[in-house]
Amino acid sequence: MECFGLIRSMVTFRLPGAATDYLVLGSDSGRVSVLEFVKERNQFERVHLETFGKSGCRRAVAGQHLAADPKGRAIMIAAVEKQKLVYIFNRDGSSKLTISSPLEAHKANTINFSVVAVDVGYDNPIFACIELDYSDADQDDTGEAATEFNKMLTFYELDLGLNHVVRKASEPIDPASSMLIPVPGDTDGPSGVLVCAENKIAYKKPDHEDVVTLIPRRR
Repeated sequence: MECFGLIRSMVTFRLPGAATDYLVLGSDSGRVSVLEFVKERNQFERVHLETFGKSGCRRAVAGQHLAADPKGRAIMIAAVEKQKLVYIFNRDGSSKLTISSPLEAHKANTINFSVVAVDVGYDNPIFACIELDYSDADQDDTGEAATEFNKMLTFYELDLGLNHVVRKASEPIDPASSMLIPVPGDTDGPSGVLVCAENKIAYKKPDHEDVVTLIPRRR
């Protein structure tokens, strides 16, 4: 189907107890789009279209990164820089999908490299991000601060009871880290994330010892 725009990210989610998936798109529209596939018409139909920013592929407008809670309760949509928004999904009385107002988790002077949802079962949803704070480098005329940057692995928790997002934990990681892979949790695995860096992969989880393995290479 022609979407008349640029799709930058895409993820599926399923509400607890539902039998079908929804599709969420991050695009250059400055909106979060929720689609449902209608088998009878053999096409996608829009369920929700929520505006949060200006159109265009802007570095400070969300759409580049997208992650959905494995239990289908919330999504995080993030920009290349600063902006991170969390939307909560639910059902109304007629079992139709509803979407909340956006909850902000912005952090100024920060570049976002990767965003994933951590599998925590039915506990409060947690999202993990690789972040780089460039505020020191921005204010340093000598250029030395830019060579000593640190990337951080940050966990954001969505408190469903209080309806807000908090930074749960943050720790420095290898400066070459560029991508996160969520590890199955609940009854299927240990949860946490894999941090992909140059020549190695590290398993990280709050209050858990790091496990690091090298990526095999041919001689």
